Amino acid sequence: MLERLEWLIGNDNIVKIKKTKVLIVGLGGVGGYVACALARSGIMDFVIIDNDTVDVSNLNRQIVATLSTIGKKKVDVLEEILHDINNDIKVTKYDLFLTSENISDVITSEIDFVIDACDTVKTKEAIILECLNKNISFISAMGTGNRMDPTLIRIMDIKKTANDPLAKIIRKWVKDNKINKKIPVACSIEVPIKIGNKVGSNSFVPASCGLAIASYVIRKIIDKKR
Repeated sequence: MLERLEWLIGNDNIVKIKKTKVLIVGLGGVGGYVACALARSGIMDFVIIDNDTVDVSNLNRQIVATLSTIGKKKVDVLEEILHDINNDIKVTKYDLFLTSENISDVITSEIDFVIDACDTVKTKEAIILECLNKNISFISAMGTGNRMDPTLIRIMDIKKTANDPLAKIIRKWVKDNKINKKIPVACSIEVPIKIGNKVGSNSFVPASCGLAIASYVIRKIIDKKR
């Protein structure tokens, strides 16, 4: 199934990809697309984390959401999708809310790459600290709500972010905690549309963020220039 990708990157890099173990936190609008793109790119070993169920409100943007999956656990739905893509894929799933108390039990030295696609600030901070302390490669998704242009997704260091309220919070936390290491994030440079206290969404911006993250992960694995 990877013949066309092998034409692009060579068999040696396919082998590298297949040996990489990836952990994804959050299986919503961003995380689901990351997982499926990585599965189609040769990742064979996934750890997926989410404690949520599929809701009707997810239908407009989440790959795990269809009429037939409403009410089901997202980890269960995504596991089935990944096995439909490649039934040889190994999936370890955690139906839990990741916190600073349980994170060390999940992000272990066996993990090669962590993708943070969750919505909770404290969990994002815990993931960043855990990965930095254990020297595990990672990338964190910032906000994709209230935006309409998928072409404005960028990969950058957190210190270079702008126009993103979530990134602003993380950026301040990094500064306050005197963290000097690079923190790669996927974010939109589009100014969010103001719609009061509501967060609007669509099918294309979160998905594009997920695909950008998947591209970043694969290119980091094969050491291609970003």
